[in-house]
Amino acid sequence: MKLLISKITASLVAVMIATATLTAQTIAITGGKVYPVSGPAIDGGTVLIVNGRITAVGSNVAIPADAQRLDATGKIVTPGFVNSSTQLGVQEIGAVQETRDVSARGKDNIAAAFTVWDGLNPNSVLLAPARKEGITSVVVIPTGGLVAGQAALVDVVPGTTTDMVIRAPVAMVAEIGDPQSAGLESRGELMVKLRELLEDTRFFQTHREAFDRAQTRPFAASRLDLQAMIPVIEGRLPLVVTVDREADIDAAMRLAREFNIKLIIGGGAEAWMMADKLAAAHVPVLTGAMNNIPAGFAALGQRQENAALLSKAGVPVALIGNAGGGDEEAFNVRNLKQEAGNAVAYGLAWENALRAVTLTPAEVFGVSDRVGSLQPGREGNVVVWSGDPFEFSTRVEHVFVRGREYHDKTRQDLLMERYRNLPNSHNTPPQ
Repeated sequence: MKLLISKITASLVAVMIATATLTAQTIAITGGKVYPVSGPAIDGGTVLIVNGRITAVGSNVAIPADAQRLDATGKIVTPGFVNSSTQLGVQEIGAVQETRDVSARGKDNIAAAFTVWDGLNPNSVLLAPARKEGITSVVVIPTGGLVAGQAALVDVVPGTTTDMVIRAPVAMVAEIGDPQSAGLESRGELMVKLRELLEDTRFFQTHREAFDRAQTRPFAASRLDLQAMIPVIEGRLPLVVTVDREADIDAAMRLAREFNIKLIIGGGAEAWMMADKLAAAHVPVLTGAMNNIPAGFAALGQRQENAALLSKAGVPVALIGNAGGGDEEAFNVRNLKQEAGNAVAYGLAWENALRAVTLTPAEVFGVSDRVGSLQPGREGNVVVWSGDPFEFSTRVEHVFVRGREYHDKTRQDLLMERYRNLPNSHNTPPQ
């Protein structure tokens, strides 16, 4: 028994030493063209990471003698990308219900208390492909109903959900463009029900003691849902409204003004039609640039220039890498660089595209002090690219999340190796 305890103790000490070594690692990425995003590009710059955080960025950084050096000469160095709208970790296979933890039934299609990150699978096989393409942080967003629930921003790192979460919640998510998904008949009815929920939340907030004594009128939502909506009406938690049609965006903006809500438009296929008004109201838009065919009647005004037109008007734009829908959404989180490349091809300034996949989403969701730029104090989420990150042929050569470099093979890598090494069919013995 004593021998067993000694072995266990020795193993724990070894793990602690290995962990300490990992967290104490000092990394200097030198010689590359560094895009901090928060400031101008630096030719031949250095990014110094100590204990998982960036401690210095510049052209004349003093590098400690014990630092692990990574020569990035001729390469481009950027912050890790942030995908602002994903179901990564809460959906594996769209057609298999037991792998879907992205939505809640709620009460009458209101699930404001639903915390989607509680169903996050840290062992999802879709995490590694996203990270390998330079995605180091994602916003995990619930879907379905009128009010889908609360979203979280997580780092793409191994470990538990607690290890991954940077901030939760970062937003409440609602849908006013699809009445059928909320069990209603028209958009007008959707707005009535959402307004009722917001009015009930105000009343509940000021009459909580009466509610506890069962001396209030009935409410449209449960107690937990009303409690979850209080930060929204107080302006502390933004409301992401998933909507495409110009008229629906206008309706969402009217509602936000009426209740003094911090609004974010998600999808926004026709947002370019409202660009000046969105800019004046400081309303961010989460959108993509891959689709050139409307997904439905609500998106007849879909344009691939959407992001460019919004940005030129002064709207904060965060690009999302799973636009298009379908069961492949969680898998295609990794396509963020393609969305950005398309946005540039359709008029978005290159610098604005880089900002739209790094610092802007971090600012929109209140985590710019942690991720989204290369500045001292930020997490060591850094990507070294073989060239322009928005060119199709560019590869991720090194990716760091919280100061740790990842080389893990994805399922796709393993499949390619397997089938690349299959013997020729004429050499294969008959079965």
